[in-house]
Amino acid sequence: MRLANLHGRLVILTDGEGAVDVAEASSGLFDPDPQAVFDCWDELLAWVGENGTGEGVRFALQDLGPPVPRPRQIFAIGMNYAMHADEIGLPPPERPPVFTKFQSSIAGPFDPVEHPGGNVDWEVEMVVAIGRHAHRVAAGSGWDHVAGVMAGLDISERGLQHEGAEPQYSLGKSYPGFGPIGPFLVTPDELPDRDDLELRCVVNGEAVQSDSTRNMIFSVGELVSLLSSVTPLLPGDLIFTGTPAGVGERQTPPRFLSVGDEVVGFVGGVGEVRNAIVAAGATGLPAAALGGAPASTRAV
Repeated sequence: MRLANLHGRLVILTDGEGAVDVAEASSGLFDPDPQAVFDCWDELLAWVGENGTGEGVRFALQDLGPPVPRPRQIFAIGMNYAMHADEIGLPPPERPPVFTKFQSSIAGPFDPVEHPGGNVDWEVEMVVAIGRHAHRVAAGSGWDHVAGVMAGLDISERGLQHEGAEPQYSLGKSYPGFGPIGPFLVTPDELPDRDDLELRCVVNGEAVQSDSTRNMIFSVGELVSLLSSVTPLLPGDLIFTGTPAGVGERQTPPRFLSVGDEVVGFVGGVGEVRNAIVAAGATGLPAAALGGAPASTRAV
């Protein structure tokens, strides 16, 4: 099953590339808010199994918003690919580094992203959405708590991220629009191999990152287990599962995103997010919400 956010309403996509409005098709059984479905995830699966989805109506990809627009918790994993740890100059971690992206960073799959100044970098990631409450879950049961996966970009402003004596990972990765996700939420049963999905990032037509989720140091099941051993994972929470090698800061010479660039994050079997980098103020955000920071020396 593929779910999407179309004009702020929950839709299910059909095999014929149509969109079925869930609230209308269920006669109001389900809320039209895409975020609300995660609190009744099993009920939705049962309803679809009994009723199907129907034909649906045609839609434009550009009208899609983030499939999970208001996650209560966002977990992001650093250095989850050995080659990325190597390009940073660190050994693979024994336990995954964890930080957050704040909710206001979440954006749609085709939304423009305002450049705040500073050194703005790309990071393609597979993003996991939690569908069932998870607390102290065994790694072998981790996928049982996953609603689906999406493509995503963990866009990062490296100056602020490493400003001061202690890193500011979460702040440097949480400017408005720095967390585009989508285009759809794809349930695990739709994936040919849920633990082996191609990852690719393309900037202005040039491939800059390429890998597979099979090379993650910590698998989805392990991440769900490790995170839930500390804090309950709530329905609708997100996990940005980490980025492979090829980030801009580690290019020779370092390379960063500029106004006018286009960055594409692709996950095999899921789809892509495609985001234009635009000038501050171009989307109507107040200029005070943006603002760059000095150059940095390390990526995560």
